[in-house]
Formats: sequence, structure tokens, C-alpha cells
Amino acid sequence: MSTHKHSNGMAVSPLTPGRRRWLRFKQNRRGYFSLLVFSVFFALSLGAEFISNDKPVLVIYQDHYYFPLFRAYPETTFGGVFATETDYKDPYFQELMEASGGRAFFPINRHRYDTINFDLAVPVPSPPTRDNLLGTDDRGRDVLARLLYGFRLSVLFGLGLTIVGTATGILFGAIQGYFGGKTDLFFQRFIEIWGSMPELYLLIIFASIFKPSLLLLLVLLSLFSWMGLSDYVRAEFLKGRNMDYVKAARALGVSNPVIMFRHLLPNGMTPVITFLPFRVSAAILALTSLDFLGLGVPPSTPSLGELLAQGKANIEAWWLSLSTFLVLVGTLMLLIFIGEALREAFDPRRR
Repeated sequence: MSTHKHSNGMAVSPLTPGRRRWLRFKQNRRGYFSLLVFSVFFALSLGAEFISNDKPVLVIYQDHYYFPLFRAYPETTFGGVFATETDYKDPYFQELMEASGGRAFFPINRHRYDTINFDLAVPVPSPPTRDNLLGTDDRGRDVLARLLYGFRLSVLFGLGLTIVGTATGILFGAIQGYFGGKTDLFFQRFIEIWGSMPELYLLIIFASIFKPSLLLLLVLLSLFSWMGLSDYVRAEFLKGRNMDYVKAARALGVSNPVIMFRHLLPNGMTPVITFLPFRVSAAILALTSLDFLGLGVPPSTPSLGELLAQGKANIEAWWLSLSTFLVLVGTLMLLIFIGEALREAFDPRRR
């Protein structure tokens, strides 16, 4: 490959394939800015406890510093009467701070996802107010806090399911494509049988047997999420198993796992990478759908699907459906735009 020259005549080294793909990705402005926006919101959600919480981030009392987010302090620590954990939203705590000259620094939104507002002037679900910017749900919990924590939970679940499903799909697809023959035939018949299993019925059965949890959902969905990707990996390995460099590696005595995962896999990662954002969005949508049907996480867990179900049950509470719909659709759109940009960046027909 020839080197390029600047206007001053100095030669520069050619771009690496990874750098070239990154530049092509940045040229897609919609996908690039979607990645930036999604990264910012996800980073903020990772620090949700510092943004939305009913405990102060820092309490300064009698020249001592306390961090209630990381440690539980009894009320007696701040001059109270009871030895139980301090209720920082209690007016009595505010009086203790004012009397001692102490200060409490609360997050921007003074509600956690499970904080119940007992001071509402109207029945729940209550409309947006200055205290609850997006209103409350049917149990008096702050919708903004549940959206923030629910978004984090959905994205983390989507990433976890994508990682597990991608690793399983790569493993099975690599074995099929590399060895071929009876091995490939056996796995293809197994995939046909396993793919015909009624996934939703299995989820209903297991949900009635076991206690609903995020780990149970992750395991059950991982059992089926790998099949779509394994076909693409299998095709890449079938195409590369007879290449000259693979034959040379075999002649040199290189082991099959080394050939598969050190030589063939890097050349077959294009479909894996380009499908990642779409797989994350599909996992988020699956979790939301199951929570909407009541087959997902426990009711106390912050969930976008559970908020949508509340919006369906309380049609007059428009803030429940509208805010959750905007968060869910916005998240899926950002991931789809990122996936489209990745697909264009890894397209071998583009130079």
C-alpha cells in the first residue's frame, strides 16, 4: 500500500483498517451524534444515585462530613432521638440542621425509584408538580426517578444479554463453520429443533415456577438469543476455512482453537460488530415487553415496561405513558442509528 504525502512533502503512514472504519463511522453524522447522545445519557444513568435520591450526597454537621449515600447513619448522629436510620426527608431532620447550623446537599431530584411521596394533595397517580417533575405512578413513586433507574436497568440488561448471546453465537457458529461435515449437520438440526420451541410459553411456565428476577430472565432469554448470530459466524468460517493461510497454519501444526479464534474470528467479526446495536435494542424491547405483560422483573424494580402497564391501566394519567414512550422510543432510535452507521462503516464495498 502506498504512502500519502502532506502538502509539505512529508510522507505519512497509511490508515489502519480500524482507523479507516472509525473515520467512515464519523462521516455518518446521524450515527456519530447518536453515539455521543446515548453515551452521555447512559453515563448519567450510571450515576443515578447522585442525580435522583432521597438521601443527601453530603451532610456537614458540627464540622464533620457524612456521606449518607454510602453509609447509613442513625438519627442520633445529627442530634435526634431515635437510633434508627435517619429519614432525611423528614422536616425534623431539616430542623436539626437549621438548629445546629449544619448543611445537607441533596441530589437534583430528591426521590429514589422506590420513594413514596406521602405529602401529595391529589390521589395517585398524581400529575407533574414542582416536587415531582414528571408526576407519580399509582403508588406515589416519582416517575422521573423510575425512568432514570429503569433506563439504566434496561441498557445494562440489554448489554448483558447481548454479550452472553454474542459469545454463545460465536462459539457455536465457529464450531459449525470450521469443522463442517457431520458437526455442522448435527448443530443445524439442533438449531431447527431448538428454534421451534415456544419461547413465550417457556417464559410463562418458568415465571410461574420460579421467583421473577433479572438473572432468571437473562438466563432464559440467553438460551434463544444466540441462534440468529451463529448463522452469520458459521457462514464466515465456512468461507475462510479453506483459505491458504488457514491451510498453512494447519500444515505448521497450529491447533484448531488457535486457528479458529486468533486467525479466522478477527476476519469474521464484521457481522458480529454491525449487529451489536440492533441486538441491544432487541434485548431492551424484549425486557420491556415482558415487564409490560407481568412476566419480567419484580414489581418493585424500576422498569419501563411496568410504567407502560401503569399507563395502560390509568389512561387519564398521560404523563406515565408519554414520558415512558419517549424514553423507550428515543433509546431504540439512537441504537438503530448507531447500528446503521456501523453497518456502513464496515461495508467492504465502501472505500
